[in-house]
Amino acid sequence: MASFQPCLALSLIMALSLSSIHITLAARTLLQTVPAIPSLPKVALPPLPSVPTIPQATLPPLPPTAMPALPAAPTLLTPTLPPLPSTQIPSSLPNPTVPPFRS
Repeated sequence: MASFQPCLALSLIMALSLSSIHITLAARTLLQTVPAIPSLPKVALPPLPSVPTIPQATLPPLPPTAMPALPAAPTLLTPTLPPLPSTQIPSSLPNPTVPPFRS
């Protein structure tokens, strides 16, 4: 069953690519053989209606409002962090050994 799936996918890809070639050739043949389309008569369109003018509304002025004062920002204390532990990196790493290959 597993060996059937690549064959199916390959056959679908080949069928689609070959059918698209035939469609392209058929479209090109139709474009070359179809006679020119006659021009259509021009139709006179009615004039557009005029846009009515909308009266502008007069709004009363807004009462003046005083902006309230902003509260004072609190001061934050920055905590002191403990020192990070130091890590010792070895200067030389052990050399791994691979077991011999037996044939």
